[in-house]
Amino acid sequence: MKKYIKHLYILTLIVGVSVFYSFKEHQSDKNPEKDQVLMEALRFILEKGHYEPKLIDDTFSEGIFKNFIENLDPYKRYFLASDVAQFKKYYHDIDNQIIRRKFDFYNEVIETFAIRLKESEGLYEDILKNKFDYSVKESINLDAETAEFPINKEEQRNIWRKHLKFSTVNKLNDYLKEEEDKAKEDKNYKAQYFDVLEKKAREKTLDNIKDLFYYEHQTPESDRFAIFLNCITAQFDPHTSYFAPDMKKRFDSSMAGSIEGIGARLSDERGYTKIVELIPGGPAYKQGDLEVGDYIVKVAQGTKGEPTDIVGMRLTDAIELIKGKKGTTVVLTVKKVDNTYKKIAIVRDIVEFEDTFVKSSIAIKDGKKYGIIHLPKFYIDFSKQEQRNSAIDMRIEIEELKKDGIEGLAIDLRNNGGGSLSTAIDIAGLFIEKGPVVQVKYKNNKPDIRNDEDSKIVWNGPLVIMVNELSASASEILAAAMQDYKRAIIIGSKQTYGKGTVQNVIPINQYLNYSEDLGALKLTIQKFYRINGGSTQLKGVSSDIVMPDRYSYLDIAESKLEAPLNWDQIAKATYSNNNYYSNFSQVVSQVQNSISTNKQFNKIDEYAKWLKRNQDHLTYSLNLKTFQSDQEKLNIEAEKYKDILKYNSPYKFVSPGYESKLVQVDTILKDKRSVWHKNLHEDIYVNEALEALSQLKVAQ
Repeated sequence: MKKYIKHLYILTLIVGVSVFYSFKEHQSDKNPEKDQVLMEALRFILEKGHYEPKLIDDTFSEGIFKNFIENLDPYKRYFLASDVAQFKKYYHDIDNQIIRRKFDFYNEVIETFAIRLKESEGLYEDILKNKFDYSVKESINLDAETAEFPINKEEQRNIWRKHLKFSTVNKLNDYLKEEEDKAKEDKNYKAQYFDVLEKKAREKTLDNIKDLFYYEHQTPESDRFAIFLNCITAQFDPHTSYFAPDMKKRFDSSMAGSIEGIGARLSDERGYTKIVELIPGGPAYKQGDLEVGDYIVKVAQGTKGEPTDIVGMRLTDAIELIKGKKGTTVVLTVKKVDNTYKKIAIVRDIVEFEDTFVKSSIAIKDGKKYGIIHLPKFYIDFSKQEQRNSAIDMRIEIEELKKDGIEGLAIDLRNNGGGSLSTAIDIAGLFIEKGPVVQVKYKNNKPDIRNDEDSKIVWNGPLVIMVNELSASASEILAAAMQDYKRAIIIGSKQTYGKGTVQNVIPINQYLNYSEDLGALKLTIQKFYRINGGSTQLKGVSSDIVMPDRYSYLDIAESKLEAPLNWDQIAKATYSNNNYYSNFSQVVSQVQNSISTNKQFNKIDEYAKWLKRNQDHLTYSLNLKTFQSDQEKLNIEAEKYKDILKYNSPYKFVSPGYESKLVQVDTILKDKRSVWHKNLHEDIYVNEALEALSQLKVAQ
């Protein structure tokens, strides 16, 4: 099964589905009637409202079977092979149970899980009583895809022993390194004995595993049932998901939507807490060390706090440890995409909305000026006080840059996960006359062609748009429209993320007369299409000029998710893509050839391949010396690539004229722009975008 990631790009639209029931409320915590009501409501909404509803058949049943068991036991250390064999009687019956509103499969799996959970609890304390033998040559495979369920209790114990030993080896290695560093700093320091550190490592592993089991025991019935329901919704597509009432509240107040914390969107990937997105302007974004694709494995409160291992912990509980009050420090131990480990201290703060807005800079070379606009989100009404709108802000920035005499404009959409569709259309309209920008389609309906209705062109000069693998949704709409009109050169990764679907968050009680809160459903209801007729789904937008980057070979695109909707094509809209530039093809060819022979880009491509090899390597030695040697080798290799993305640009970066006056009196803004301009100066991708921009000539 492909890696399953819950991505959180949401566009709020209205869906034409309603369902009405009236039932009496039961007071017990476990309410079979309520579960039946919820199941029927979800089934109805999914079948009637989903853009591409799936047939609930035996294949559908197989997917739920696999997903539910893997969600409960991703590392195959609770269930026995005989348990799974027993569950197999439901392999082709879960679909029938959904239709009949029966839960035989769910109930038996949950009951068996509770038994195995209790049995496993009796194992770990016994295993951690005694010192491990770290000289034995053995390893652990953490690839959930290839791992198998234990055939008996003895094999199960050995699996637990390996997991506990792996955790202890990690901690012991950290303690040994800390002692080594202290000895280097102070020659009189008396290092602790190995046995003392080994016992300390085992005790810390014991504390962490107790926490894990505590969280498992505290998991409410509604959350377990929500996991099951999400295994059903996941068969439709990766963006359709169910939120139980408590989970919805935690989701709303978590760092994924809160303005206080570290400013990151997280997902649960087989027991690991993964960074999905960094919120522009947030503490993690500013600190700079945390990256999309990193896994958080430990969380410590303050620089002196003992870290808590969160591998295997529920995402909601992990979030509770990570988020916190403004001004407090959280120390995250993260597993980087290259398999190295790094401690990152982040001071929690309130995400500054101002940093998520459009901002611009001027690049100067040989007396010529070029504008750069960074658009982190397609926002609208982002601040209720100011009613900010990304399209209006973009227009203002362009008008100001024009006053400064720019000869070309680059728009940076890298890492922009999307947002408001209407602002994407309005921004496209700044560069073209009236015409179609995107096609939006409900199932079984004709596509709705969304047009730019304003004939005024705000910028008619050379235009380059920067993208990468994390440019998604509305970013892809803007880039695709500019490419179809041949209005801009698209430069960046081989293709963008490939999310061509729209979701709506539906409170289930909105369509159901029931006294208890039944939660909400995030439902895929529409698909985007380019004006040339092709979907942005899966394929995204292919760059005209491709630049190697560190994400080139990593599994982070829509196509790598489980059960994504297919790419398809509809009729093209009526539009004209006259040759806007006299030398478009020549510039694309020349810059692409330059990148292909550039030694730094070749090195970046080598780095990207190295990252992919390490991401796929999931077998670790449990021999302490070998483990230390492997980690040291990884650290040395990582050090070789430490500054691989750094560049010394020939361009000088300054604030636009109107902002130059502001930075003279606003020291905070001055510091922010100073950091941004330094980053632009060291960004090889910005340099190549400017090189392409400087060569483009508008046809007369």
